[in-house]
Amino acid sequence: MAHPFWPLFDLRVRTEHLELRVATDDDFPGLLDAIDAGIHDPAFMPFAVPWADLPEPERTRNAVQHWWRARAGLTPEQWNLPLMVTRDGQALGFQDVMAEHFAVLRMVTTGSWLRQDVQGQGIGKEMRAAVLHLAFAGLGADAACSSAFAGNDASARVSEALGYEFDGWERKAPRGTPVDVRRYRLTRERWQQRPRIDVEVEALEPCLPLFGLG
Repeated sequence: MAHPFWPLFDLRVRTEHLELRVATDDDFPGLLDAIDAGIHDPAFMPFAVPWADLPEPERTRNAVQHWWRARAGLTPEQWNLPLMVTRDGQALGFQDVMAEHFAVLRMVTTGSWLRQDVQGQGIGKEMRAAVLHLAFAGLGADAACSSAFAGNDASARVSEALGYEFDGWERKAPRGTPVDVRRYRLTRERWQQRPRIDVEVEALEPCLPLFGLG
């Protein structure tokens, strides 16, 4: 084990085109370059927390603190696993998996961002499929939840293409104006019934106690 004190650094989730892993501090410059490349149309905010609106250098500090905070705050009772998405070694964005009291509830929530210049290439669907495999096949989840702001049709299409079912509406106000948000839910049974891509998970077993398992 390369990182006995923090085995999450050894975790790898691989698909045909992508590798997902926990970012180290050495990965931060590439991730910050991905943010600088742009994530979304400035006229539209797809996140509940409008972190991409922050001016520099506050945006960079906020991003780095968020990644550190996810590590420091991870407990078996409440965890956020932000997985850096790479293709051919280039950082493209993040695919997060989050849960509270996972050992009992067996539910995860996902969120993601992807640099704008590689959107529309199927990467968003592939990286979500990767963490669904991690959640269902690796961690034994019973359900996975996601959401999409009204107007974020690309995110909604990913959920629908992967078999999620509509689970109601809620409202957020990331820029002080109410926006409707569609909730989606995917059960283990529905995930098992659908066609799936090949996903390889490496070095998961040493990480299980951090998720409240094993």
